Amino acid sequence: MSLSRRGLLAAGGAVGALAATAAGTGAANAAPASGRGHGRVRTGFDRLAADGYSLLRGEKVGIVTNPTGITSDVRHIVDVMHPDDRVDLIAVFGPEHGFRGTAQAGGSEGRYDDPATGLPVYDTYLKSGQPLADVFTASGVDTVVFDIQDAGARFYTYIWTLYDCMEAAALAGKRFVVLDRPNPVTGRAALGPVLDPAFGTFVGRREISQAHGMTVTELALLFNAEFFAERPVDLRIVKMSGWRRSDFFDETGLPWVPPSPNMPTPDTALVYSGTCLFEGTNLSEGRGTTRPFELLGAEGVDHRWAAAANALDLPGVAFREAYFAPTFSKFQGKTVGGVQLHVHDREAFDPVRTGIALLVTAKRSWSGFAWRSDNWIDKLTGNTRVRTMIDAGADTDEVVGAWQADLAAFRTVRKSYLLYR
Repeated sequence: MSLSRRGLLAAGGAVGALAATAAGTGAANAAPASGRGHGRVRTGFDRLAADGYSLLRGEKVGIVTNPTGITSDVRHIVDVMHPDDRVDLIAVFGPEHGFRGTAQAGGSEGRYDDPATGLPVYDTYLKSGQPLADVFTASGVDTVVFDIQDAGARFYTYIWTLYDCMEAAALAGKRFVVLDRPNPVTGRAALGPVLDPAFGTFVGRREISQAHGMTVTELALLFNAEFFAERPVDLRIVKMSGWRRSDFFDETGLPWVPPSPNMPTPDTALVYSGTCLFEGTNLSEGRGTTRPFELLGAEGVDHRWAAAANALDLPGVAFREAYFAPTFSKFQGKTVGGVQLHVHDREAFDPVRTGIALLVTAKRSWSGFAWRSDNWIDKLTGNTRVRTMIDAGADTDEVVGAWQADLAAFRTVRKSYLLYR
C-alpha cells in the first residue's frame, strides 16, 4: 500500500480549503442543526447559496454535476444558479450518464447546449489529464465546482470523476470547489479490500477501500494530500450542516434522486458495494429489474444458493429464493433463478462481506458459475486475491481476513480527513 499519513499539512491547497470554508463563508458555516427529521441536513450547495455564493464572487464558474445536483425542494442547482446575478455560471460539465441523466451505464451525452438554460454542456466522461484540462481551459471558467451525489463504493465512478477533474483543474490552473452531500450508507466505517494501484481503472483509480465510508469533500481532501501532493489543486470545500456519520440517507430529510439509472433507491446503495461484484461474473446483478443489485441470478440457479447463503447466518440480512426476467443486460428476456437480499438490520449488515459470501456460495452451489473472461472482478476488488482465493476453495472468513492489514492501514490514513462526528 503506497499511502502515507502526511495529514492535512501536506495538502497545500487542502489546508486553504478548510481555512476558507471555516472562516470566510459566513452563513455557509452555521453551526450544525440538531435533531432528526425533515430538512435537518443542509447540503454544501444549500449553504453556499444561503451565503450568497460569496465563495464564487468575481469568478467565471463551471459546474460538474448531474441530476442529483438538486436543492431540498428538488430544483436543479444549475436552474437555480443560472438566473441568479450573484454567480456567473458559464458552463456545465457532464459525467457518465450525462448532466441531465439521459444516458445508460457506460454512456454520456456529449457536447451540446442545454435547452433549459442555453449553457454549454461539456462531456467529461472518460476524459482525464491534459485532455480534460483542455476542456476546462476551452470553457473559459476560472473555478470548477463539483456537486454530485455519491453511492459510497470505490467502483461507483463519480468519485473518480472528482479525482480526474481535480487533477485536470490543477493542470489548467483553475480553482476547484467541492460541495458536500451525504454518504447514503453512512460514514461509519471503511470496509473491504484496498485497491492495488496496478489495477487502477475508472472503477478505481487509487488506493482506497471498496466501501470508503467518506463524503466527497473528505475524499477530495484525501486525494489532494495523498495523491496530488506534488501538484495539489487550489481546493475549497463547503461542508454540510446537520449530517452525522451514523446517518443513513433516509435520516437526512433530503430528497433522493437516482445518481444513475441502476441506483434507484438508497436501498440499492446499501447493498451495492458488495453485490456489484457480480458484474465480474456470468450471473446477472439485477440490471433490467426493479431491484438492481438486490436481485442476483442466472439460468440454472435454484433454491440451493439461497439455502447455502442463509446457512452462513450473516448479520443483518436474509436471502430469498427468487426468479426474475431482466428487461436488458445479462439474460435479457429470460427467466433466471437466484436470490434476493433482504436487509433487516442495516446497522449490523456488512455489504462487502455479504458480497464475498454470495460469490463463495454461488460458486459452490451452481456448477455453471464463472468469472467474466476479462477478469473484471479483479478491477472491482482491486487485486487478484479475491478471485484466486475463491477459485482455490477459500471460505468467506479466509477471503475477508486476507485484506485486513491493508484495510487497517487505509483506515489510519482516512482518519486525518474526516470532517463530521
